[in-house]
Amino acid sequence: MVKEIFMFFTAAMFALSLAACSGSDSGKEDTPSDIKASVGTLSFDAPGGTQSFTVTASGEWDAVCSESWVKLTKTGTLSNNGTVDVTAEANKNRDARSAEITLISGSARAKVAVEQNGKTPEPVDPTIKVPEGYELVWNDEFDGDKLDTSSWTHEVQGSGWVNNELQNYVNGSFNGKRVTEVSDGILTITAFKDGGKVYSGRIYANVNEGWKYGIFEARIKLPKGKGTWPAYWMMPANNDFGKTPWPLCGEIDIMEEVGYNPDYTSSSIHCESYNHTKGTQKTAERLTQGAQDDFHVYRLEWTENGIYTYVDDVRLLSFANDGKGDVKTWPFNKPFYLILNLAWGGSWGGAQGVDESVLPATMEVDYVRVFQKIK
Repeated sequence: MVKEIFMFFTAAMFALSLAACSGSDSGKEDTPSDIKASVGTLSFDAPGGTQSFTVTASGEWDAVCSESWVKLTKTGTLSNNGTVDVTAEANKNRDARSAEITLISGSARAKVAVEQNGKTPEPVDPTIKVPEGYELVWNDEFDGDKLDTSSWTHEVQGSGWVNNELQNYVNGSFNGKRVTEVSDGILTITAFKDGGKVYSGRIYANVNEGWKYGIFEARIKLPKGKGTWPAYWMMPANNDFGKTPWPLCGEIDIMEEVGYNPDYTSSSIHCESYNHTKGTQKTAERLTQGAQDDFHVYRLEWTENGIYTYVDDVRLLSFANDGKGDVKTWPFNKPFYLILNLAWGGSWGGAQGVDESVLPATMEVDYVRVFQKIK
């Protein structure tokens, strides 16, 4: 009987203890997670930029966005209040685009929409003829008094660098004399002799990004004299020549001429299967009467289906994409950048010798324009 009374007493005390414990927490509940943003939508124009919003949360928080063109910089994520700086990259397409930022704190979620306008067509000088279905995306009319180094880059290389050429390419000038100069709406590239060596210019447009497909047009007056080798051409942007060497990487020659064969301008493409080292390059040549005495328009039309060049609106070269998806025959599905240069001598320019009495020799460029299809 005593044992039974003891067990009853113990059970009662245990029940009272549980009740006391339960009662002590009755006024406390788990705080629900919550997170809020100070804005619901961020809107950017095509050039992009940075905007900010504040975050209020019940605890630690984070913010993520799956779109790579949106970059987030977060501060105060370990506290209840913080800031998110949102940077939108430039939108280079005509179409608007959108993204969504997700805010996270415990089980709570909040959303901030990101909207960005598409690129508007560039203002076009009414004197510039824009091909139907295209828009002007880049041009240089050389209207200033110096070369625009935000668009153009000089090559610096010694003689013999390529094609056994004799000139030394320098960064704009040598010994006070210019190899490239802008004046009266014309870019001049000049090859001259100084101290027993020949110096000249080779410049690249948009070398880091290039353009994929489009119409590339330049109005050029060619130099005179045996030994000159002017060119207007393209190479792939950011190419790793260790992995994709020439000619596998591809090359597009819009216009070339050699001084010993005056006024005969040519266009070529080079790739692994078709290149001059094998004698298989795809080339077209024609007499461009007065090419060394006046300006003529040299143009490339490059699409996913083919490459076509023109001189004064008359087609010169046609090279169709064979559609095999083989880099050896069609490496022309990536961005290429533009090149203007005046070489001296070399395997082609000096094939019949050089005549140094023609130096200095000058190549003149009225404009360079790039058009791409409206998206």
